[in-house]
Amino acid sequence: MSVTVRVPAKVNVQLAVGAARPDGFHDLANVFLAVGLYDEVTVTPADELRVTCAGPDAAQVPLDRTNLAARAALALAARRGIEPNVHLHIDKDIPVAGGMAGGSADGAGALLACDRLWGTGASRAELLAICAELGSDVPFSLVGGAALGVGRGERLTALDVGGTFHWVFALAERGLSTPAVFREFDRLAEGREIPEPVASQDLLDALAKGDADALAAAVVNDLQPPALSLFSQLAATLAAGRAAGALASLVSGSGPTTAFLTRDAATAEKVAGALTASGTCRAVRVAAGPVAGATVL
Repeated sequence: MSVTVRVPAKVNVQLAVGAARPDGFHDLANVFLAVGLYDEVTVTPADELRVTCAGPDAAQVPLDRTNLAARAALALAARRGIEPNVHLHIDKDIPVAGGMAGGSADGAGALLACDRLWGTGASRAELLAICAELGSDVPFSLVGGAALGVGRGERLTALDVGGTFHWVFALAERGLSTPAVFREFDRLAEGREIPEPVASQDLLDALAKGDADALAAAVVNDLQPPALSLFSQLAATLAAGRAAGALASLVSGSGPTTAFLTRDAATAEKVAGALTASGTCRAVRVAAGPVAGATVL
C-alpha cells in the first residue's frame, strides 16, 4: 500500500518585506500563486524512515531527517504517537533551491500522504498548523490556488483569481541561500526606515480580474535587489526575458529562478525560446496558474 500526493510550485507575485524582528524573522505581505510545475511524494510502509529522490537536480536534495518531507512525517507521527516507519520517495520536477518552494512542497505533500497512509484523520486546521511549524511557505503548498500570506507568510487568506496567468521560469546556474538573501536585504536596508509590508490593492484587483497587463504593472519583490546584489548575472536573464516580450520580469521569491509573466500561452513559448537562446540561464520552464494545492492521486 502506498499514497502519492502531487504538490505545485509557487511564484510570489508580490513579496513585501518588513524590518527584521527580534526573533530574526521578517514580517511579510506575500502574495502566492501556485503554478503547474509539480513534485510527487509517495509514502510506503517501511522498517524505518527513509527518503529517496529522483528527477532534475535530485543529487542536491538532502536525504536525511533535515529534508522537509522527513520532518513532516516525524511531526505528524509525534503528534499521533506513531512510529514514522515510512519510505518517502520524491519525484522532483520543481527546481531545487530555486525560490519556487520545492522543499516546502515536499513537506506539504509528505504530510498529506502520511495522514492518508496512517489514517490519522487530521483536520485541515491541524495540517496547516504542522505546516506552519515546518516553514513559512509550507502552508501555501498545502492549499495552493492564490493566497495572501502574512506574519512570516504562513498565515493565509485565499484570494480570488479571475483567469489563468502564463509564466516562463528561467533556472539559474547555481542556487541562492534564502537566509543569505534576507541578510543582504538587512544590509542594504541599514539606516533606512522600512515600511510595514502590505498587499497592493492594485495587484489584488488585477488577480481578481484575471488582467495580465494590470498584474504586470503591480508585481514587485523586495528580495529582488538583495538577490541581484548576491548574483548579479540574474540581471542579464531578466533583461533577456523583457526583450523577448514578457509583460513583467522578476526574481521568484529569494531566487535565483527568474519569472516572466506573459499575455498568453503562445507568448510564453516565444519568451521561453528566446531565453534558451540567450545563454543567460541553464534551463527554461513554462507553466500557468493558479492550480490546486497538495492533491492525493
